[in-house]
Amino acid sequence: MLQNFLNEFGYFALFLGTFFEGETILVLAGFLAFRGYMDLNIVILVAFCGSYAGDQLWYFMGRKHGRKLLARKPRWQLMGDKALRLVRKHPDIWVLSFRFVYGLRTVMPVAIGLSGYPPGRYLLLNGTGAAVWAAALGSAAYHFGAVLEGLLGNVKKYELWVLGALILLGLGLWLRRRIKNARIAREEREEKSRFCASAAASDLDTPVPVPVDLTKKSDE
Repeated sequence: MLQNFLNEFGYFALFLGTFFEGETILVLAGFLAFRGYMDLNIVILVAFCGSYAGDQLWYFMGRKHGRKLLARKPRWQLMGDKALRLVRKHPDIWVLSFRFVYGLRTVMPVAIGLSGYPPGRYLLLNGTGAAVWAAALGSAAYHFGAVLEGLLGNVKKYELWVLGALILLGLGLWLRRRIKNARIAREEREEKSRFCASAAASDLDTPVPVPVDLTKKSDE
């Protein structure tokens, strides 16, 4: 049943997952490749295509609508400002390596586009970074399965537990990010409320000038 599902949807799901920041799904696919359900070479190729396409899209979105896009989420705004500072110091290094830094996968290509990084150079270095990331993470997950087999013996009877643990790990990371985003958004709203209240209070304390009828005074 699992084999039939993966034959039909596995590589497509991998492409979508890596298109939208999918470290967990690549690790899962690498382990499934070790178990013989998927082909490691195809896993790495699909992960490369998904990652490369996704980050090219975010880069061009950053060039066209960078500030507007980052302003949609408070956490993106904070991380985008940090990413811009990093990119301006060492642009090529960050284009090659941002996939390996958790939390920057979506924001960093937007910041790179916003910084004015040359499109042709990004096309080349982004492809290099995507290839290294897909090969490194996919191979690491594959060999993780080999290590497990060395420790546990026959991994087949444990594979559902391992798959469940990897899925729970991915969900846990996603929930952690959602909770963090919600906290940052709440703090930003509270900060705006305090600022508005402070501004209103200062307006009340400002003395209102009383008009003087100079004409009447001169007649007297």
